[in-house]
Amino acid sequence: MSVLPQSFDDSKPIYIQVRERLEDMIVKGQLEEGEQAPSTTQLSKFYKINHITVGKGVNQLVDEGVLFKKRGIGMFVSDGAKEKLLENRKKTFVAEYIHPLLVEAEKLGITKEELSNMLKQEKGSE
Repeated sequence: MSVLPQSFDDSKPIYIQVRERLEDMIVKGQLEEGEQAPSTTQLSKFYKINHITVGKGVNQLVDEGVLFKKRGIGMFVSDGAKEKLLENRKKTFVAEYIHPLLVEAEKLGITKEELSNMLKQEKGSE
């Protein structure tokens, strides 16, 4: 679990940040489909937070089918979890970034071509 940052910020509830960190591990391939995920006990000790807080974030992933539980063994990454997470994140990306970008571009009179060139220029400057 050393790939996870240990600190949290105040921007959102801790259980959501725990959930997002597990999602990140799946999306980045650090946790593969079928692989055992860290237990709530391991996560609560690692982050030094209440196991109920960790459980709330983990249980959301179980409810969504990203993780599944094997009784007495632990939690595992579901088949198709990475694709499901990528699809959800792309939808969120459009709603949170692309749509507001297009609205602001329209207010500023930026054409599609100008916007495309700006994106290409920014991507190239990395």
